Amino acid sequence: MIRAYFNEKAAIWDETITEKNTTKLERMAECLGIKPGSTVLDIGTGTGVFVPYLLRKIGKHGRLVTLDFAEEMLKKARAKRFNGNIDYLHADVTSMPLAKEIFDVVVCYSSFPHFQDKPRALSEVNRVLKKGGKLFICHTSSRAVINTIHRQVPILQNDIIPNEDEMQTMLSAAGFAGINICDNRYSYLASVNKSRQR
Repeated sequence: MIRAYFNEKAAIWDETITEKNTTKLERMAECLGIKPGSTVLDIGTGTGVFVPYLLRKIGKHGRLVTLDFAEEMLKKARAKRFNGNIDYLHADVTSMPLAKEIFDVVVCYSSFPHFQDKPRALSEVNRVLKKGGKLFICHTSSRAVINTIHRQVPILQNDIIPNEDEMQTMLSAAGFAGINICDNRYSYLASVNKSRQR
């Protein structure tokens, strides 16, 4: 159902829905502190709005894997022919056909609310992250703004960012530590580490 919604919207996504403020996207990418040469997984890539900013961060020696469960969204991203070491993967976050502990960083830009089974998705993210690797859940608007927008669309009304206590609990249960959540009127960023003990 939700996949069909995003496939249907793919053709008009860039013109009508995506973040148009490149400064906000640049600032968000800067906040992630991704090091050159990193291996990064971008979950919920959509039409690739955040891809150029991630490619800039990883540089020519890094690798970016973009993943989305909506194949039409991924087709739009691929058609942009981004320049860099990039792979496209059509898969669901709750069951990723990827080996364990292969990524330095996992990014969920504007996608986390749409994970239909968030605890299972986080468990999968933890599996593919290297020990000490980082997960970033980010938006270029606040939690309140995102949740308000989603509640106005019937099919998305339950696709919300949980409150801070719920996020802390969910992330801890999935094996993450060093949880830091920054939610202000300009953006939302949850940054966490994969525990080295697991």
